[in-house]
Amino acid sequence: MAHEVRGVVATAKKAPVTVETITVPDPGPGEALVRVKACGVCHTDLHYREGGINDDFPFLLGHEAAGVVEAVGDGVTGVAPGDYVVLAWRAPCGLCRSCRRGRPWYCFDSANAKQKMTLGDTPLSPALGIGAFAELTLVAAGQCVKVDPRARPEAAGLIGCGVMAGFGAAVNTGGVGRGDTVAVIGCGGVGDAAIAASSLAGARTVIAVDVDARKLEWAKGFGATHTVNSTEVDPVEAIKELTDGNGADVVIEAVGRPETYRQAFFARDLAGTVVQVGVPNPTMTVELPLIELFGRGGALKSSWYGDCLPSRDFPVLIDLYLSGRLNLDGFVSETIGIDEVEEAFHKMERGEVLRSVVVL
Repeated sequence: MAHEVRGVVATAKKAPVTVETITVPDPGPGEALVRVKACGVCHTDLHYREGGINDDFPFLLGHEAAGVVEAVGDGVTGVAPGDYVVLAWRAPCGLCRSCRRGRPWYCFDSANAKQKMTLGDTPLSPALGIGAFAELTLVAAGQCVKVDPRARPEAAGLIGCGVMAGFGAAVNTGGVGRGDTVAVIGCGGVGDAAIAASSLAGARTVIAVDVDARKLEWAKGFGATHTVNSTEVDPVEAIKELTDGNGADVVIEAVGRPETYRQAFFARDLAGTVVQVGVPNPTMTVELPLIELFGRGGALKSSWYGDCLPSRDFPVLIDLYLSGRLNLDGFVSETIGIDEVEEAFHKMERGEVLRSVVVL
């Protein structure tokens, strides 16, 4: 039996989103139907609305979500109706060449639901294979990660994308450890998660860099030991001054712009690491002196989804939250209804929130 529910749809490039009645099918083999409890408004959803991902309109937006499994299809054994889950946009297949090499976080054949949710007779493209700004959504069962039900959904859902991306950029990709110096450029939700992770990992210096004084103040609450307003000083020189003139061991670029990537590159110590987790648009390029690429050594890395393995990492982050060591509640700036997503995008663009969270 198909289900008619309300969902947030982007129908055309740069057009305001609308709340529409969509049709969600019952789960087929390998699929799960999830009743969404809460879903964060992530910048990636805005990228979809703006046409910055692809042109497969209409999109069913929302992907940073927690909910309860309502039903499962044939052959599903990992989750069952009633399970409390966080949805992941990567579900490693276990069979591709990357999975077989023990690198499932790079899976080249990540699973999504085979059936389509629809708007009338038109198939919808779910954001990151999830589409969770809806009362029900259909996903591959492997995208459902069981977590402790004591974690409130407004906070738990955020590890499904932004928090995991930033946290993993620091500890999985960047390998931040005890005594390291870290700089994080861009202090939105992803950057603040990287700051929190660096602090938890034992970094002795965690420098937050942004153009917004309000965001820098928020960053202190996640463990930043120093802040740098890059509208007032040269951030590269400021980071060096705070690291004995050397530059940081790990610099995490959480903006996704050529200017901030260059800052990250020159703000790292010799043999240091740059981690790019900010998402650029497809037209952007960066130019660096080849002698500097060679002479500085170290590593330039990009971090996909925090190089996470959801089944391993999501429960760990939830345990850290429940034990009071990871302040997921601090990322929730406001809770809103499903009709308020368009305004939440504008608040995000104005830098007024870390996360607006839709509660369903």
